[in-house]
Amino acid sequence: MAADVVGRFAPSPSGYMHLGNLLSMLLAWLDCRRLGGELVFRMEDLDPARSKPVYIEALADDLRWLGLDWDRGWPDGAYAQSNRTALYAEAFDRLRTQGLVYPCFCTRAERLAAASAPHPGEAEFDRGCRCSHLDERERAALLSSGRPHAWKLRCPDRRITVVDGHYGVFTQNPARDVGDCIVRRADGVFAYQLAVSVDDMAMGVTRVVRGRDLLASAPRQQWLIETLGGTAPAYCHAPLITADGGKLSKRLGSLSTQTLRRTHTPEALVGKLAWMCGLTDSAAPVAAKELVAGFSWERVKTADIPLDLF
Repeated sequence: MAADVVGRFAPSPSGYMHLGNLLSMLLAWLDCRRLGGELVFRMEDLDPARSKPVYIEALADDLRWLGLDWDRGWPDGAYAQSNRTALYAEAFDRLRTQGLVYPCFCTRAERLAAASAPHPGEAEFDRGCRCSHLDERERAALLSSGRPHAWKLRCPDRRITVVDGHYGVFTQNPARDVGDCIVRRADGVFAYQLAVSVDDMAMGVTRVVRGRDLLASAPRQQWLIETLGGTAPAYCHAPLITADGGKLSKRLGSLSTQTLRRTHTPEALVGKLAWMCGLTDSAAPVAAKELVAGFSWERVKTADIPLDLF
């Protein structure tokens, strides 16, 4: 029998995890374990240029070191996105049949310029990408010319509401607020929004816990999963750990798990993270499993957490 609650780890092996990644993973694990759910570990290694074997092995080892286990997934290759291309291609073809994707011939510079084009509330709204307005003859001519192109998703021009388990009601008009998004790159690699939506649906994920910076993706992913015939998961976004007003980067080597493991025990690091986000009243060392019984999103801060607290 399938679990009623299915959570997931979904790291990208483009570098070593940092303090912010660890907080999101800890909260995802606590959320799932508190509900008695099943945890899936998916490796989001879609981008061959950035995904490295050394990072893949390190991600799994770091989670085990922290005491964060999982029930299915990695190292089973079926849970690595690089091995799931056929599923993404099938979903892409279904969207194409429905007229929900179109080829985008813009250069990267043109796409970046167009990204700022939509303006909420304007009487005359333009999606920003000229390729969305090409007629069939123009589009066919460009395709037959062999000109490089990505594929974009026609995001719905209507308000979509997600009730986030931590931040509450979040409403967005994807077409106007964020614009059409790439679902297949010019090099053939399927992009984040499509792959994540297909995987969450196919793996039966019912709860997604991740950083607040991805809250803006939730309406698109909810709509995309429902469009493909699935049931969208519940979303719970977590506060970010910030440095100088911005989120942490994997480039910050001093905050990578490889460095932190030389200066902290697992319990010391978990205790510090739990205190920083509001789960505990002190930064005393604690094992992750000791936090499960008392875990509640009501105790987790909604404001981002300054790195100075570490």
